[in-house]
Amino acid sequence: MKLVELLRDVEVLENHAPAELEISDVAYDSRAVTPGAAFTAIRGFESDGHKYIPQAAGKGAACVVCEEKPGVELPYVIVRDSRLALAIMSRNFFHDPAGEMVMIGVTGTNGKTTTTYLVKHLLEQKLGAKVGLIGTNGNMIGGEFLHTERTTPESRELQQLLREMADAGCTHAVMEVSSHSLVLHRVAGLRFAVGIFTNLTQDHLDFHKTMENYAEAKAMFFPMCGRAVINADDAWSGFMLGRCKCPAITFSEREGDLKASNIALSSSGVEFDAEYAGAREHVRLGIPGLFSVYNALGVIGCGLSLGVSLAGCADSLASGRGVKGRVEVVPTDGDYTILIDYAHTPDALENVLKSMRAVARGRLVALFGCGGDRDRGKRPIMGRIAAENADFVVVTSDNPRTERPEAIIEDILSGMEGAGTPYKVICGRPEAIEWAIEHHEPGDVIVLAGKGHEDYQIVGHEKRHMDEREIVAEILEKRKRDR
Repeated sequence: MKLVELLRDVEVLENHAPAELEISDVAYDSRAVTPGAAFTAIRGFESDGHKYIPQAAGKGAACVVCEEKPGVELPYVIVRDSRLALAIMSRNFFHDPAGEMVMIGVTGTNGKTTTTYLVKHLLEQKLGAKVGLIGTNGNMIGGEFLHTERTTPESRELQQLLREMADAGCTHAVMEVSSHSLVLHRVAGLRFAVGIFTNLTQDHLDFHKTMENYAEAKAMFFPMCGRAVINADDAWSGFMLGRCKCPAITFSEREGDLKASNIALSSSGVEFDAEYAGAREHVRLGIPGLFSVYNALGVIGCGLSLGVSLAGCADSLASGRGVKGRVEVVPTDGDYTILIDYAHTPDALENVLKSMRAVARGRLVALFGCGGDRDRGKRPIMGRIAAENADFVVVTSDNPRTERPEAIIEDILSGMEGAGTPYKVICGRPEAIEWAIEHHEPGDVIVLAGKGHEDYQIVGHEKRHMDEREIVAEILEKRKRDR
């Protein structure tokens, strides 16, 4: 590709490279540079890519795209924002693959993963579409699963993945759109046919600092959308609607364009009547919890925006399935229930505990921790929520990263003071799970919150294998042998 084609729509301040220069690749990591590549120097949080321009030149980079004049003899282009330039250049290099598909994006604090999977199911079942999926649990091209490290990949990898989807015959792509990806321009240059807003609750304040900044980050999504589907019951819905420049469907348990009434909750799922534009359909979804009603409404709103009837949306949800690590039931050896859920924010923890409170025949036991090197402010809040909504709390580790697990636990316990809820502190998560199982009572519901789909634990800078399903299975096998 010619450099002039690569730079289409990029805001260039100075161009000191030939327009006809042939570019063989786009790179932002000097270690990944191949001969003929355009190296983009990005100012990161831990290092500045401008320092690695000599290494990129040494590996044969054809030119460098940067924010200041490089200190080596190499054709260069100075841009206002290297991250934004990388996104647009990546889109151009891979020939705008998103433009060949119908793009659906889901943003919000909680519910994104389940919503994307249910939307994928609806598109496949009702439109006969081949669908790509990008999200927290992994990426999919049709039925092929690909592992991922980030909710939303860096722009270069994202555009490459979208190209693979388009080349594989995907007609639609549904993806989680994180606040980080919006602020860091990973999704810049994309257009979405439909954008869904699930909710906004405290999370990522280590990055955004305030809820207002967090909301502003999420709101960056909607000018990129042709249609919006907004949760009207969320406190930030008006804020999001104010940023919409497109038609929007609001959904609600009380009032909105799309409403849910006659809601019935059980341990096996939810049922409700969906009402839209004078039509009414009974909806069943086999995922328990009131939050499942809201996830279902978001999916219905998306389907309606793409021309699927209300009846068709209801039919698709009836055969929809849960997602690994989202209110996932794990087999046990007795009259008690173990659920694995990704709840790692105050709102998500409160939602899952309140939902399970409605179906627990015995005690509700919450086992959780909080991640290290992340928003410390939510730790006491989650401690308070656990103490207020559970009958017993087991406080343990999540991903401690470079913090002392004991210090994280102390932050959590500060929020539990005065609640009177009995609790147990066990720092090692496998040991905490074993203790909870060994001390269960008939009818208990034990919620293992925070890890969800993750099959690892980050201690220091090391990612160690740790799958809660395996841990539970090993404990149950040990109990069987000891009987």
